[in-house]
Amino acid sequence: MAPRAATDYDLPVNLTTLFDASLTGRSTRVGLECTGADGRPATLTFGELDARANRMAHELAARGLSRGDRLCVHLPNRVEFIDLYLACTRLGVIIVPANVLYRERELRHIIGDAQPRAVVSTIGSEATQASDVPVWIIEELSVAAASRVSTRPSVNLSSQDPALIVYTSGTTGAAKGAVLTHGNLCANATTLTAAWRITDADRYLAVLPLFHVHGLANGVHCWLASGCLMRLAERFDQRTALAELREFRPSLFFGVPTIYVRLLDASVIPDSEATSIGAAARLFVSGSAPLPAHVHEAFRQKFGHTILERYGMSEALMILGNPYDGERRAGTVGPPLSGVVARLVNGEGTEAGDDEVGEVEIRSPHLFSEYWGRPDATAAAFHDGWFRTGDVAVRSQDGYYTLRGRRGDLIISGGFNIYPREIEELLLEDPRVREAAVVGIADAIRGEVPVAFIVADPSLDMAELDAFCRAQLASFKVPRAFRRIDTLPRTALGKVQKHLLPTD
Repeated sequence: MAPRAATDYDLPVNLTTLFDASLTGRSTRVGLECTGADGRPATLTFGELDARANRMAHELAARGLSRGDRLCVHLPNRVEFIDLYLACTRLGVIIVPANVLYRERELRHIIGDAQPRAVVSTIGSEATQASDVPVWIIEELSVAAASRVSTRPSVNLSSQDPALIVYTSGTTGAAKGAVLTHGNLCANATTLTAAWRITDADRYLAVLPLFHVHGLANGVHCWLASGCLMRLAERFDQRTALAELREFRPSLFFGVPTIYVRLLDASVIPDSEATSIGAAARLFVSGSAPLPAHVHEAFRQKFGHTILERYGMSEALMILGNPYDGERRAGTVGPPLSGVVARLVNGEGTEAGDDEVGEVEIRSPHLFSEYWGRPDATAAAFHDGWFRTGDVAVRSQDGYYTLRGRRGDLIISGGFNIYPREIEELLLEDPRVREAAVVGIADAIRGEVPVAFIVADPSLDMAELDAFCRAQLASFKVPRAFRRIDTLPRTALGKVQKHLLPTD
Protein backbone atom coordinates (compact mmCIF):
# COMPACT_ATOMS: atom_id res chain seq x y z
CA MET A 1 0.00 0.00 0.00
CA ALA A 2 1.32 3.47 -0.83
CA PRO A 3 2.27 5.63 2.16
CA ARG A 4 -0.40 8.04 3.23
CA ALA A 5 0.10 11.77 3.24
CA ALA A 6 0.75 13.57 6.47
CA THR A 7 -2.63 15.21 6.00
CA ASP A 8 -4.30 11.75 6.06
CA TYR A 9 -3.25 11.30 9.67
CA ASP A 10 -4.51 12.82 12.87
CA LEU A 11 -1.26 14.72 13.28
CA PRO A 12 0.09 15.43 16.76
CA VAL A 13 -0.52 19.02 17.76
CA ASN A 14 3.12 19.56 18.66
CA LEU A 15 6.51 17.85 18.71
CA THR A 16 6.25 16.83 22.35
CA THR A 17 3.11 14.83 21.58
CA LEU A 18 4.79 13.27 18.52
CA PHE A 19 7.89 12.25 20.44
CA ASP A 20 6.01 10.92 23.47
CA ALA A 21 5.28 7.68 21.62
CA SER A 22 8.95 6.90 22.20
CA LEU A 23 10.01 9.01 25.18
CA THR A 24 7.22 7.82 27.44
CA GLY A 25 5.76 4.90 25.47
CA ARG A 26 9.12 3.12 25.24
CA SER A 27 10.68 4.57 28.37
CA THR A 28 12.70 1.48 29.38
CA ARG A 29 14.10 0.83 25.93
CA VAL A 30 17.60 2.01 24.94
CA GLY A 31 17.08 4.76 22.38
CA LEU A 32 20.46 6.44 22.03
CA GLU A 33 24.10 5.49 21.78
CA CYS A 34 26.46 8.44 22.01
CA THR A 35 29.62 9.80 23.57
CA GLY A 36 29.08 10.78 27.18
CA ALA A 37 30.34 13.87 29.00
CA ASP A 38 33.40 11.88 30.11
CA GLY A 39 34.29 11.05 26.50
CA ARG A 40 33.32 7.40 26.86
CA PRO A 41 30.58 5.52 24.97
CA ALA A 42 27.21 5.89 26.65
CA THR A 43 23.68 4.58 26.22
CA LEU A 44 20.45 6.25 27.28
CA THR A 45 16.92 4.88 27.46
CA PHE A 46 14.07 6.92 26.09
CA GLY A 47 12.92 7.48 29.66
CA GLU A 48 16.33 8.87 30.61
CA LEU A 49 16.24 11.18 27.61
CA ASP A 50 12.79 12.36 28.68
CA ALA A 51 14.00 13.11 32.21
CA ARG A 52 17.09 14.96 30.95
CA ALA A 53 14.91 17.10 28.70
CA ASN A 54 12.56 17.95 31.56
CA ARG A 55 15.44 18.97 33.81
CA MET A 56 16.92 21.13 31.06
CA ALA A 57 13.52 22.73 30.48
CA HIS A 58 13.26 23.71 34.14
CA GLU A 59 16.79 25.15 34.05
CA LEU A 60 16.01 27.22 30.97
CA ALA A 61 12.79 28.45 32.54
CA ALA A 62 14.69 29.41 35.69
CA ARG A 63 16.98 31.51 33.49
CA GLY A 64 14.00 33.41 32.16
CA LEU A 65 13.19 31.65 28.89
CA SER A 66 9.53 31.26 28.00
CA ARG A 67 7.20 30.65 25.08
CA GLY A 68 8.21 32.61 21.97
CA ASP A 69 11.75 33.40 23.12
CA ARG A 70 14.64 32.37 20.88
CA LEU A 71 17.68 30.36 21.97
CA CYS A 72 20.66 30.12 19.63
CA VAL A 73 22.39 26.73 19.82
CA HIS A 74 25.97 26.66 18.52
CA LEU A 75 26.99 23.07 19.24
CA PRO A 76 28.39 20.03 17.46
CA ASN A 77 26.56 16.71 17.56
CA ARG A 78 26.30 15.71 21.21
CA VAL A 79 23.56 14.50 23.51
CA GLU A 80 23.27 17.96 25.10
CA PHE A 81 22.03 19.33 21.77
CA ILE A 82 19.15 16.87 21.99
CA ASP A 83 18.53 17.82 25.64
CA LEU A 84 18.24 21.47 24.64
CA TYR A 85 16.09 20.79 21.62
CA LEU A 86 13.57 18.67 23.50
CA ALA A 87 13.52 21.14 26.39
CA CYS A 88 12.76 24.04 24.07
CA THR A 89 9.99 22.16 22.26
CA ARG A 90 8.32 21.65 25.66
CA LEU A 91 8.60 25.29 26.70
CA GLY A 92 7.64 26.82 23.36
CA VAL A 93 11.11 28.34 23.07
CA ILE A 94 12.28 28.66 19.46
CA ILE A 95 15.61 27.00 18.67
CA VAL A 96 17.97 28.87 16.33
CA PRO A 97 20.67 26.37 15.25
CA ALA A 98 24.01 27.83 14.14
CA ASN A 99 26.59 26.04 12.03
CA VAL A 100 29.60 25.16 14.19
CA LEU A 101 31.89 26.12 11.30
CA TYR A 102 30.64 29.70 11.34
CA ARG A 103 33.09 32.38 12.37
CA GLU A 104 32.42 35.49 14.43
CA ARG A 105 31.22 37.52 11.45
CA GLU A 106 28.64 34.93 10.44
CA LEU A 107 27.40 34.33 13.97
CA ARG A 108 26.93 38.05 14.53
CA HIS A 109 24.45 38.19 11.69
CA ILE A 110 22.32 35.31 12.98
CA ILE A 111 22.38 36.58 16.56
CA GLY A 112 21.61 40.13 15.48
CA ASP A 113 18.71 39.06 13.31
CA ALA A 114 17.06 36.43 15.52
CA GLN A 115 17.64 38.37 18.76
CA PRO A 116 17.89 35.27 20.98
CA ARG A 117 17.74 35.61 24.74
CA ALA A 118 21.02 33.67 24.94
CA VAL A 119 23.48 31.55 22.98
CA VAL A 120 24.55 28.07 24.07
CA SER A 121 28.03 27.09 22.97
CA THR A 122 31.31 25.53 24.09
CA ILE A 123 34.29 27.05 25.88
CA GLY A 124 36.44 29.14 23.55
CA SER A 125 34.04 29.07 20.60
CA GLU A 126 33.54 31.94 18.17
CA ALA A 127 30.17 32.58 19.81
CA THR A 128 31.82 34.01 22.92
CA GLN A 129 33.20 36.86 20.80
CA ALA A 130 30.24 37.23 18.45
CA SER A 131 27.41 37.62 20.93
CA ASP A 132 26.03 40.71 22.62
CA VAL A 133 23.63 38.48 24.56
CA PRO A 134 24.58 36.03 27.32
CA VAL A 135 26.59 32.98 26.23
CA TRP A 136 25.87 29.88 28.28
CA ILE A 137 28.58 27.25 28.21
CA ILE A 138 26.95 23.87 27.64
CA GLU A 139 29.01 22.01 30.24
CA GLU A 140 27.99 24.49 32.95
CA LEU A 141 24.38 24.56 31.78
CA SER A 142 24.14 20.77 31.89
CA VAL A 143 25.56 20.59 35.41
CA ALA A 144 23.00 23.15 36.57
CA ALA A 145 20.16 21.30 34.83
CA ALA A 146 21.08 18.00 36.47
CA SER A 147 19.89 19.31 39.85
CA ARG A 148 16.44 20.28 38.57
CA VAL A 149 13.30 18.17 38.94
CA SER A 150 12.41 15.74 36.16
CA THR A 151 8.69 16.46 36.02
CA ARG A 152 7.25 17.57 32.68
CA PRO A 153 6.72 21.36 32.43
CA SER A 154 3.16 22.33 31.57
CA VAL A 155 2.97 24.53 28.46
CA ASN A 156 0.10 24.16 25.99
CA LEU A 157 1.44 24.50 22.45
CA SER A 158 -0.46 24.37 19.17
CA SER A 159 0.63 23.26 15.72
CA GLN A 160 1.06 26.93 14.79
CA ASP A 161 3.67 27.64 17.46
CA PRO A 162 7.15 28.24 15.97
CA ALA A 163 9.74 25.60 16.87
CA LEU A 164 12.77 26.39 14.68
CA ILE A 165 14.31 29.33 12.86
CA VAL A 166 16.68 27.99 10.22
CA TYR A 167 18.95 30.46 8.44
CA THR A 168 19.21 29.82 4.74
CA SER A 169 22.46 31.70 4.09
CA GLY A 170 25.22 33.78 5.68
CA THR A 171 25.63 37.41 6.71
CA THR A 172 24.21 39.55 3.90
CA GLY A 173 20.72 40.82 3.18
CA ALA A 174 20.06 37.55 1.38
CA ALA A 175 20.27 35.66 4.67
CA LYS A 176 16.80 34.89 5.99
CA GLY A 177 15.50 32.91 8.93
CA ALA A 178 12.85 30.40 7.86
CA VAL A 179 10.34 29.87 10.67
CA LEU A 180 9.17 26.26 10.97
CA THR A 181 6.21 25.48 13.20
CA HIS A 182 5.47 22.43 15.31
CA GLY A 183 2.87 21.50 12.69
CA ASN A 184 5.35 21.75 9.81
CA LEU A 185 7.83 19.52 11.60
CA CYS A 186 5.25 16.97 12.75
CA ALA A 187 3.88 16.65 9.22
CA ASN A 188 7.35 16.18 7.75
CA ALA A 189 8.35 13.51 10.27
CA THR A 190 5.06 11.66 9.89
CA THR A 191 5.37 11.67 6.11
CA LEU A 192 8.96 10.41 6.12
CA THR A 193 8.52 7.64 8.69
CA ALA A 194 5.62 6.31 6.61
CA ALA A 195 7.27 6.80 3.20
CA TRP A 196 10.57 5.24 4.26
CA ARG A 197 8.98 2.50 6.41
CA ILE A 198 10.90 3.54 9.53
CA THR A 199 9.97 1.49 12.61
CA ASP A 200 11.30 0.81 16.10
CA ALA A 201 13.23 -2.15 14.66
CA ASP A 202 15.57 0.16 12.73
CA ARG A 203 19.09 1.18 13.68
CA TYR A 204 19.95 4.70 12.55
CA LEU A 205 23.54 5.95 12.32
CA ALA A 206 23.42 9.75 12.60
CA VAL A 207 26.46 11.42 11.05
CA LEU A 208 24.86 14.59 9.69
CA PRO A 209 25.05 17.81 11.75
CA LEU A 210 22.12 18.49 14.03
CA PHE A 211 22.32 22.21 13.22
CA HIS A 212 21.10 21.33 9.70
CA VAL A 213 17.50 20.36 8.91
CA HIS A 214 18.71 17.19 7.18
CA GLY A 215 20.19 15.91 10.44
CA LEU A 216 17.57 17.38 12.77
CA ALA A 217 14.17 17.55 11.06
CA ASN A 218 14.72 14.33 9.12
CA GLY A 219 17.11 12.29 11.24
CA VAL A 220 16.31 13.14 14.86
CA HIS A 221 12.60 13.58 14.25
CA CYS A 222 12.21 10.25 12.46
CA TRP A 223 14.21 8.57 15.24
CA LEU A 224 11.96 9.95 17.97
CA ALA A 225 8.75 9.47 15.99
CA SER A 226 9.54 5.81 15.29
CA GLY A 227 11.33 4.75 18.47
CA CYS A 228 14.27 3.17 16.67
CA LEU A 229 17.83 3.06 18.03
CA MET A 230 20.05 5.99 17.06
CA ARG A 231 23.82 6.14 17.33
CA LEU A 232 24.93 9.78 17.35
CA ALA A 233 28.33 10.47 15.80
CA GLU A 234 29.93 13.88 16.19
CA ARG A 235 30.49 13.96 12.44
CA PHE A 236 31.19 11.72 9.47
CA ASP A 237 34.84 10.74 9.78
CA GLN A 238 36.24 8.68 6.94
CA ARG A 239 39.02 7.44 9.22
CA THR A 240 36.53 5.72 11.53
CA ALA A 241 33.68 5.05 9.09
CA LEU A 242 34.56 1.40 8.55
CA ALA A 243 34.71 0.61 12.27
CA GLU A 244 31.46 2.51 12.91
CA LEU A 245 29.54 0.78 10.13
CA ARG A 246 30.98 -2.65 10.93
CA GLU A 247 30.27 -2.43 14.66
CA PHE A 248 26.86 -0.68 14.70
CA ARG A 249 25.47 -2.29 11.52
CA PRO A 250 22.88 0.42 10.79
CA SER A 251 19.73 -0.31 8.86
CA LEU A 252 19.26 3.42 8.13
CA PHE A 253 21.86 5.89 6.87
CA PHE A 254 21.25 9.48 5.73
CA GLY A 255 24.07 11.28 3.93
CA VAL A 256 25.02 13.99 1.47
CA PRO A 257 26.72 13.19 -1.85
CA THR A 258 30.15 14.05 -0.44
CA ILE A 259 29.78 11.26 2.13
CA TYR A 260 28.75 8.71 -0.48
CA VAL A 261 31.76 9.63 -2.60
CA ARG A 262 33.97 8.99 0.43
CA LEU A 263 32.35 5.60 1.07
CA LEU A 264 33.18 4.53 -2.47
CA ASP A 265 36.88 5.05 -1.76
CA ALA A 266 38.45 1.62 -1.20
CA SER A 267 40.79 3.10 1.40
CA VAL A 268 37.73 4.13 3.45
CA ILE A 269 35.55 1.04 2.88
CA PRO A 270 37.34 -1.88 1.22
CA ASP A 271 35.24 -3.75 -1.32
CA SER A 272 35.58 -6.86 0.83
CA GLU A 273 33.69 -5.09 3.66
CA ALA A 274 31.02 -3.41 1.56
CA THR A 275 28.90 -6.52 1.05
CA SER A 276 28.40 -7.19 4.76
CA ILE A 277 27.70 -3.50 5.47
CA GLY A 278 25.13 -3.47 2.69
CA ALA A 279 23.56 -6.70 3.92
CA ALA A 280 22.81 -5.13 7.32
CA ALA A 281 21.32 -1.97 5.82
CA ARG A 282 17.78 -1.37 4.65
CA LEU A 283 17.91 2.18 3.32
CA PHE A 284 20.51 4.74 2.26
CA VAL A 285 19.13 8.26 1.64
CA SER A 286 20.92 11.15 -0.07
CA GLY A 287 20.00 14.82 -0.17
CA SER A 288 21.05 18.45 0.39
CA ALA A 289 22.85 18.50 -2.99
CA PRO A 290 22.49 16.63 -6.30
CA LEU A 291 23.86 13.08 -6.33
CA PRO A 292 25.84 12.38 -9.53
CA ALA A 293 24.41 9.47 -11.50
CA HIS A 294 27.78 7.72 -11.65
CA VAL A 295 28.01 7.78 -7.83
CA HIS A 296 24.47 6.36 -7.63
CA GLU A 297 25.46 3.43 -9.87
CA ALA A 298 28.89 2.84 -8.29
CA PHE A 299 27.30 2.67 -4.83
CA ARG A 300 24.76 0.12 -6.04
CA GLN A 301 27.50 -2.06 -7.44
CA LYS A 302 29.70 -1.82 -4.34
CA PHE A 303 27.14 -2.03 -1.52
CA GLY A 304 24.23 -3.75 -3.26
CA HIS A 305 21.88 -0.85 -2.47
CA THR A 306 20.20 1.74 -4.65
CA ILE A 307 20.41 5.09 -2.86
CA LEU A 308 17.08 6.87 -2.39
CA GLU A 309 17.69 10.45 -3.53
CA ARG A 310 15.29 13.12 -2.35
CA TYR A 311 14.99 16.89 -2.52
CA GLY A 312 14.13 19.43 0.12
CA MET A 313 15.04 22.83 1.46
CA SER A 314 15.06 24.70 4.75
CA GLU A 315 11.80 26.48 4.00
CA ALA A 316 9.84 23.38 3.03
CA LEU A 317 11.67 20.42 4.55
CA MET A 318 11.12 17.40 2.27
CA ILE A 319 9.47 18.03 -1.10
CA LEU A 320 10.30 15.33 -3.65
CA GLY A 321 11.70 11.85 -3.27
CA ASN A 322 12.38 8.67 -5.18
CA PRO A 323 10.00 5.95 -3.96
CA TYR A 324 10.85 3.34 -1.35
CA ASP A 325 9.02 0.79 -3.49
CA GLY A 326 9.48 1.21 -7.21
CA GLU A 327 12.23 2.68 -9.36
CA ARG A 328 14.85 4.88 -7.72
CA ARG A 329 16.00 6.65 -10.84
CA ALA A 330 19.58 7.91 -10.96
CA GLY A 331 19.93 11.64 -11.59
CA THR A 332 16.39 12.41 -10.44
CA VAL A 333 14.82 13.37 -7.13
CA GLY A 334 11.60 11.50 -7.80
CA PRO A 335 7.98 12.64 -7.65
CA PRO A 336 6.36 14.76 -4.91
CA LEU A 337 6.08 13.18 -1.48
CA SER A 338 2.61 12.37 -0.22
CA GLY A 339 0.84 15.54 0.83
CA VAL A 340 3.05 17.76 -1.35
CA VAL A 341 1.72 19.33 -4.53
CA ALA A 342 4.35 20.52 -7.03
CA ARG A 343 4.33 22.22 -10.39
CA LEU A 344 6.80 23.79 -12.83
CA VAL A 345 6.41 27.40 -13.96
CA ASN A 346 8.28 28.77 -16.96
CA GLY A 347 9.80 32.21 -17.47
CA GLU A 348 6.50 33.57 -18.79
CA GLY A 349 4.74 32.66 -15.57
CA THR A 350 2.68 29.83 -17.03
CA GLU A 351 2.74 26.20 -16.01
CA ALA A 352 5.33 24.13 -17.85
CA GLY A 353 4.48 20.74 -19.28
CA ASP A 354 6.33 17.45 -19.03
CA ASP A 355 9.92 17.57 -20.34
CA GLU A 356 9.87 21.39 -20.20
CA VAL A 357 12.12 23.44 -17.94
CA GLY A 358 10.52 25.47 -15.18
CA GLU A 359 10.89 26.66 -11.62
CA VAL A 360 9.60 24.27 -8.97
CA GLU A 361 6.66 25.74 -7.04
CA ILE A 362 4.96 23.86 -4.22
CA ARG A 363 2.19 23.66 -1.67
CA SER A 364 2.85 21.49 1.36
CA PRO A 365 1.95 20.95 5.03
CA HIS A 366 5.72 21.07 5.66
CA LEU A 367 6.01 24.62 4.31
CA PHE A 368 7.42 27.30 6.61
CA SER A 369 5.21 30.04 8.03
CA GLU A 370 7.39 33.11 7.31
CA TYR A 371 10.86 34.57 7.09
CA TRP A 372 11.68 35.92 10.54
CA GLY A 373 11.06 39.67 10.61
CA ARG A 374 10.90 39.85 6.80
CA PRO A 375 7.30 40.21 5.61
CA ASP A 376 8.60 41.60 2.31
CA ALA A 377 10.70 38.52 1.63
CA THR A 378 7.87 36.24 2.72
CA ALA A 379 5.46 37.87 0.27
CA ALA A 380 8.02 37.73 -2.55
CA ALA A 381 8.56 34.00 -2.00
CA PHE A 382 4.96 33.15 -2.90
CA HIS A 383 3.10 33.34 -6.19
CA ASP A 384 -0.67 32.86 -6.13
CA GLY A 385 -0.33 30.79 -2.96
CA TRP A 386 2.52 28.69 -4.35
CA PHE A 387 6.00 28.79 -2.80
CA ARG A 388 8.71 29.60 -5.31
CA THR A 389 11.66 27.32 -4.51
CA GLY A 390 14.12 29.04 -6.84
CA ASP A 391 15.16 25.64 -8.20
CA VAL A 392 14.79 24.88 -11.89
CA ALA A 393 13.84 21.37 -13.01
CA VAL A 394 12.22 19.23 -15.67
CA ARG A 395 9.54 16.59 -15.05
CA SER A 396 9.29 13.32 -16.92
CA GLN A 397 5.97 12.05 -18.21
CA ASP A 398 5.77 9.63 -15.29
CA GLY A 399 6.31 12.38 -12.72
CA TYR A 400 10.02 12.20 -11.83
CA TYR A 401 11.76 15.55 -11.37
CA THR A 402 15.34 16.25 -12.46
CA LEU A 403 16.96 19.39 -11.04
CA ARG A 404 18.74 21.68 -13.50
CA GLY A 405 20.11 24.33 -11.15
CA ARG A 406 19.10 27.50 -9.35
CA ARG A 407 17.09 30.41 -10.57
CA GLY A 408 19.77 32.39 -8.76
CA ASP A 409 23.41 31.51 -8.34
CA LEU A 410 23.44 29.51 -5.12
CA ILE A 411 26.42 27.19 -4.72
CA ILE A 412 25.83 23.89 -2.89
CA SER A 413 29.09 22.43 -1.60
CA GLY A 414 29.04 19.19 0.35
CA GLY A 415 25.40 19.81 1.28
CA PHE A 416 26.03 23.35 2.56
CA ASN A 417 24.55 26.41 0.87
CA ILE A 418 26.93 29.18 -0.19
CA TYR A 419 25.67 32.53 -1.43
CA PRO A 420 28.34 34.20 -3.60
CA ARG A 421 27.27 37.70 -2.65
CA GLU A 422 28.40 37.16 0.94
CA ILE A 423 31.91 36.23 -0.18
CA GLU A 424 32.03 39.01 -2.77
CA GLU A 425 31.14 41.65 -0.19
CA LEU A 426 33.82 40.35 2.13
CA LEU A 427 36.46 40.47 -0.63
CA LEU A 428 35.49 44.04 -1.46
CA GLU A 429 36.31 45.08 2.10
CA ASP A 430 39.95 45.00 1.00
CA PRO A 431 40.50 48.42 -0.66
CA ARG A 432 42.85 46.84 -3.19
CA VAL A 433 40.00 44.72 -4.59
CA ARG A 434 38.09 46.71 -7.18
CA GLU A 435 35.70 44.03 -8.37
CA ALA A 436 34.88 40.50 -7.28
CA ALA A 437 32.68 37.72 -8.61
CA VAL A 438 32.26 34.29 -7.05
CA VAL A 439 30.93 31.29 -8.95
CA GLY A 440 30.64 27.57 -8.33
CA ILE A 441 32.65 25.09 -10.32
CA ALA A 442 32.20 21.33 -10.44
CA ASP A 443 34.09 19.27 -7.87
CA ALA A 444 34.27 15.48 -7.80
CA ILE A 445 33.98 15.29 -4.01
CA ARG A 446 31.84 18.24 -2.88
CA GLY A 447 29.67 18.67 -5.97
CA GLU A 448 30.58 22.34 -6.30
CA VAL A 449 33.20 24.64 -4.77
CA PRO A 450 33.43 28.44 -4.89
CA VAL A 451 36.03 30.20 -7.03
CA ALA A 452 36.65 33.96 -6.87
CA PHE A 453 37.46 36.17 -9.86
CA ILE A 454 39.25 39.32 -8.76
CA VAL A 455 39.97 42.69 -10.38
CA ALA A 456 42.60 44.15 -8.07
CA ASP A 457 45.70 46.30 -7.71
CA PRO A 458 48.87 44.54 -8.89
CA SER A 459 50.31 44.77 -5.38
CA LEU A 460 47.68 42.42 -3.95
CA ASP A 461 48.89 38.89 -3.28
CA MET A 462 46.08 36.35 -3.68
CA ALA A 463 47.46 34.48 -0.67
CA GLU A 464 46.50 37.48 1.46
CA LEU A 465 42.90 37.22 0.28
CA ASP A 466 42.88 33.51 1.06
CA ALA A 467 44.09 34.16 4.61
CA PHE A 468 41.56 36.97 5.03
CA CYS A 469 38.68 34.73 3.98
CA ARG A 470 39.81 31.88 6.22
CA ALA A 471 39.73 34.23 9.20
CA GLN A 472 36.22 35.48 8.40
CA LEU A 473 34.33 32.58 6.83
CA ALA A 474 33.43 28.98 7.51
CA SER A 475 35.89 26.69 5.74
CA PHE A 476 33.37 25.47 3.15
CA LYS A 477 32.79 29.06 1.98
CA VAL A 478 36.45 29.92 1.38
CA PRO A 479 37.12 30.08 -2.39
CA ARG A 480 39.20 27.17 -3.58
CA ALA A 481 40.98 29.49 -6.02
CA PHE A 482 41.46 33.23 -6.52
CA ARG A 483 41.80 34.14 -10.18
CA ARG A 484 43.03 37.57 -11.20
CA ILE A 485 41.17 39.02 -14.17
CA ASP A 486 41.47 42.35 -16.01
CA THR A 487 37.75 43.09 -16.03
CA LEU A 488 34.48 41.36 -15.25
CA PRO A 489 32.11 40.82 -18.18
CA ARG A 490 29.01 42.96 -17.72
CA THR A 491 25.76 43.77 -19.48
CA ALA A 492 24.93 47.25 -20.70
CA LEU A 493 23.20 47.82 -17.38
CA GLY A 494 26.31 46.82 -15.43
CA LYS A 495 25.23 43.35 -14.28
CA VAL A 496 28.08 40.85 -14.09
CA GLN A 497 27.67 38.04 -16.63
CA LYS A 498 29.02 35.20 -14.56
CA HIS A 499 28.34 32.63 -17.24
CA LEU A 500 31.05 34.28 -19.36
CA LEU A 501 33.78 33.85 -16.75
CA PRO A 502 36.49 31.31 -17.69
CA THR A 503 35.69 28.53 -15.23
CA ASP A 504 37.34 25.65 -17.11
